[in-house]
Amino acid sequence: MKKFLKILLKSVLGLIGILILGFVVLKMTYNEDLPEGKNEKAADELAYKILESLNYESYKTAKEIHWMFRGTNLYEWKKQEDIVEVFWGDFHVSLNTKFRDKSTAFKNDKPLEGVSRTEAIDYALSNFNNDSFWVVAPYKIFDPGTKRFLVEEEGKQKLLVQYTTGGSTPGDAYLWEVDENYKPISFKMWVSIIPFNGIEAEWSDWKTTDSGFMLAHKKTVWGIEIPVTDLKVIP
Repeated sequence: MKKFLKILLKSVLGLIGILILGFVVLKMTYNEDLPEGKNEKAADELAYKILESLNYESYKTAKEIHWMFRGTNLYEWKKQEDIVEVFWGDFHVSLNTKFRDKSTAFKNDKPLEGVSRTEAIDYALSNFNNDSFWVVAPYKIFDPGTKRFLVEEEGKQKLLVQYTTGGSTPGDAYLWEVDENYKPISFKMWVSIIPFNGIEAEWSDWKTTDSGFMLAHKKTVWGIEIPVTDLKVIP
């Protein structure tokens, strides 16, 4: 038994060592400094061209956007009402994005109160902020609290968007790259929830929704697809 435990301990320590080494390698590889942007006026001009290429005016008037994230969280976002119906497991939160205190929470269709209600609403809000970003991020480049800068890289003009307030992780920054028609093709991330800087996410398979605006149906990081499914727009 002692021999088995020694072998097990060595195996565990070896695995920990490999994980630490992998983390160090990734940290060294993805440790880009946040680029210095300039010319905010030109940045805004680029941002407007991006929104125009995606038909932002139609996005503003869409009634609802539905999707599933990670096969776990189901969202029915009623945009014009500022309400998001969030479902996971036995829980359902009717999240009021304008007035959080007016949100309601349920488990097995029974209303939650006190700490349980607060925890459910916090979960719904935090996950909605993250998961919706992977659906509509390009439409959030003029959100309150954002700053935009123009970055010149490799002969291309890129849009750096910094979120100084709002959401669950203020301070995050994204560097958007667009194609010749100003449609986004990727962004690099400097975000607090990821310990690596400058990781790139590709945005592709753009399709026009029933409301007339465009959504990317495929986003990948390191070739791994972000799990957004059952995407549906109600005009």
